[in-house]
Amino acid sequence: MQDYNIALIGKKALETAARNPDGTDQPLPSAIGQCASTHIKTLTTRLGDDPLETASPDAGSAATFTNDGGAVSYDREPGLAASKVGEPVEMCLISIPRDCPKDDERGRVYYGIDLAVKGSWALPDSEHLCGGA
Repeated sequence: MQDYNIALIGKKALETAARNPDGTDQPLPSAIGQCASTHIKTLTTRLGDDPLETASPDAGSAATFTNDGGAVSYDREPGLAASKVGEPVEMCLISIPRDCPKDDERGRVYYGIDLAVKGSWALPDSEHLCGGA
């Protein structure tokens, strides 16, 4: 069932991107199922120490986007590793944690697709869920 849902959100991401052909940055999605266009700002290891393309595979992955979004993984994420800074991305919100402290929005999960290389990922915006460390 989860693979089917990811396929549907991937289809929606591509349809949303087609409606924004100039790739103008849009604000982060605020509701599950919404998508937004943006661009890759940085690609580093999880801790931000090294560029992702030259990092050890066990250093994790992290990306920031020009619409202030982010993605992080403890693993080397193939979809991010294939990407380059500046490439257009479509991000879709697929999960929001519940019962979070006021103003703590960490732990949202986004499906992202790099529109240049078609690499994709489904990653949280933070290493910790809301209320965590």
